[in-house]
Amino acid sequence: MKIDHEGLIAGGRPSRSPGFTLIELMIVVAIIGIIAAIAYPSYLDQVESTRRSDAQGALSSFANAMERYYTQNGTYIGADGGTSAITTTLTAPAAAVFPSQSPIDGGTPYYNLRIYNLSANSYDLRAVPINAQAGDGFLQLSSTGQRGWDRDDGGSLSGSEQTWSK
Repeated sequence: MKIDHEGLIAGGRPSRSPGFTLIELMIVVAIIGIIAAIAYPSYLDQVESTRRSDAQGALSSFANAMERYYTQNGTYIGADGGTSAITTTLTAPAAAVFPSQSPIDGGTPYYNLRIYNLSANSYDLRAVPINAQAGDGFLQLSSTGQRGWDRDDGGSLSGSEQTWSK
């Protein structure tokens, strides 16, 4: 088979032009699809973990605000805007003490920050997941520094959930 200088096969038919075949293109798309199927869930886990870390930082800052309140007032009562102790009830913190959502610098909220089990000398703070973070389980920080993460989203902390780590 003889090809002339214009890319034509002898007899006037054009030679095969360089490029990708449909099969080659389909293989590339399939490979990209497989990589995306593996990477996307990992990406979502990382996003949830980042939001959780932000809420943990917000709880630590919230605890600092509670300690400042205690130093100024000699009691934690009133930090939630109320005048009495609370037990096992989630209440919104007073805006003067700390913002009520995480991230605290604005944007789409992923956690509601709440005071839980408030007394004159102790408190528990909770970050309750909302929106895209819902179902991740609440985070808790007590006045004694005890941390917890309700990993199974069961509504309470079991022995193995008395930490913020996985």
